[in-house]
Amino acid sequence: MSQVSKRLEDLSIVLPTPPAPVASYIPFVRNGTLVHVSGQVSIAADGGIKGRVGQGLDLEAGQAAARLCAINLMAQVKEACAGDLDRLLRVIKLNGFVNVTPDFDAIPLVMNGCSNLFVEVFGEKGRHARSAVGVANLPLGFAVEVDGVFEIA
Repeated sequence: MSQVSKRLEDLSIVLPTPPAPVASYIPFVRNGTLVHVSGQVSIAADGGIKGRVGQGLDLEAGQAAARLCAINLMAQVKEACAGDLDRLLRVIKLNGFVNVTPDFDAIPLVMNGCSNLFVEVFGEKGRHARSAVGVANLPLGFAVEVDGVFEIA
C-alpha cells in the first residue's frame, strides 16, 4: 500500500470517483509536471454541502464543505497521476471561493478545512500558497468551490 493510500485510510477517507464536469470544460490539464485542476465543489455521494456560510451554515459547516472540496481535488489529482498519489511532489496553489453573506468575513478560516486536510495527508508537500474569496453565489448552490495547481512526478 502506498504512503498516501495508508494516510487516507488512517484518516478514514475514501476518494470518490472524480465527478464529471457539469459544463464545457475538462476536470484537469496536465502541462509537464504541473496539473491544473478545475474548480471542485463541496459535492459528495449524499449530495454534499450547499448553502451560504453565515446564513444557514456556520463556520464548521463551511470548513466541512471546504474539506469535501479537498477530497474531490485529491480524486482529480489521483486521476492525473494514473492512480498513484505518491507521485504528488507539491500542492502549489489553491484558490477558494466561499458562498457567504455580506457580513461573514472568516473566509480564510473556512478555507482552512481544505488546506489543513492537504497538510494532514501530504505533510510538508501539502503546504501551499492560497487565495480565499467570499462570493455571492456558486454553481448549483454549493457552499465552497476550490481549484488548484499541483506538481507531480
